[in-house]
Amino acid sequence: MVPLSNPSHVMRCPCNSGDVYQACCGRFLDGDANAPTAVALMRSRYTAFVMGNADYLLSTWHPDTRPKQLELDPEQTWLGLVITDSFDGGPWDKDGVVVFTAHYRHNGARGSMTETSKFIRLRKQWLYVAAGSVG
Repeated sequence: MVPLSNPSHVMRCPCNSGDVYQACCGRFLDGDANAPTAVALMRSRYTAFVMGNADYLLSTWHPDTRPKQLELDPEQTWLGLVITDSFDGGPWDKDGVVVFTAHYRHNGARGSMTETSKFIRLRKQWLYVAAGSVG
């Protein structure tokens, strides 16, 4: 993986929103704002994986489930994100679920992973809790 350490203000955001990085996930990764919804947090966390930003991933992980450290695989290249569903997770909700598929290349082989991620809003900040099932 080649981290994007200095993204251009005109490059498209890696989360596939169609918006430019700074208007999309960049403001969250730069610490200028918190993601207002669980989907926005999911997109920004995917972008952090693309950019190799383990600090952001840890800071947006609920303290009850967060690992002490996170080492990202330098052989993993993230190729695209597709949000397939979401439940709750809006600006006034306390929790939410986001279902997504992330496509990647690892050691030259393409693959994808589908996950149902649970999020919770704690003191106006959305946090990733864990992967799990809906319900």
